[in-house]
Amino acid sequence: MITRFAPSPTGPLHLGHAYSAMFAFDMAMAAGGTFLLRMDDIDRVRSKPEFEAQAIDDLHWLGLSWPEPVMHESQSTARFQAALKRLEALDLLYPCSCSRADIANAASAPQEGVPTHGPDGQIYPGTCRNRPMSSFRDGDAIRLNMRKAIAASPLLPCFVETGSSHAGTHQLVADDLLTTIGDVAVARKGMAAAYHLCVVVDDHAQAISHVIRGADLYDATRIHVLLFHLLRLPIPIYHHHRLIRDEAGKRLAKRDDARAIAKYRADGATPNDIRQMVGLPASSI
Repeated sequence: MITRFAPSPTGPLHLGHAYSAMFAFDMAMAAGGTFLLRMDDIDRVRSKPEFEAQAIDDLHWLGLSWPEPVMHESQSTARFQAALKRLEALDLLYPCSCSRADIANAASAPQEGVPTHGPDGQIYPGTCRNRPMSSFRDGDAIRLNMRKAIAASPLLPCFVETGSSHAGTHQLVADDLLTTIGDVAVARKGMAAAYHLCVVVDDHAQAISHVIRGADLYDATRIHVLLFHLLRLPIPIYHHHRLIRDEAGKRLAKRDDARAIAKYRADGATPNDIRQMVGLPASSI
């Protein structure tokens, strides 16, 4: 078993991050496996070295360890470009010049009963779908043509989920991919690739066997499984765990500084105090 924790160094880690990292670490250790750390620093504007250093310090304080060196998504550009070229060779990509405002305006009168948002945000209305990749210009995003992707896969793949809320084997469904996901971005302006492609390529590069992450990412799994399939890469097992929420039931975010691990450390908490707060068994390490 090889698991990983892949935070974005754009702010301090909070209790939700602590839970996810310790959960993945505990699963790997219980199976005699390996836990890896990866920095999701593809956003070079928001990613800061001080946040990365703080995250590593917090994770070590929690009792976690991993093989060095730590992988950085910002250093995976060649892998991302190779994956994009492979998808382009299958004629599955097109450039897109639409801004968020353009997409919102084009989708301003949605058909009743048809979803407007999916795991990639607002479902893209297909404005640029007929553009060839030869028309790509600086500043364009690159999107996956979902209809062509489905047509290229007569037998859509399955994935195994072991998280309690969705445990079982799940088959991707063409209509579901078209109506609730649509043409997702696989590269964005100023970035070597977009999140969905990055996570697939780097999970494969690290030979991740079990993707352990929060339940908020469960819906995105269909995108990732499809990309693994299109790139002819082995599909990992998934486990989506519960989320750590505040008193109002809201999922914690980076702006929740009051629940930052560093704040609890400064107040005298121990790593096992953090484990008790998030409902994990005490560590003997």
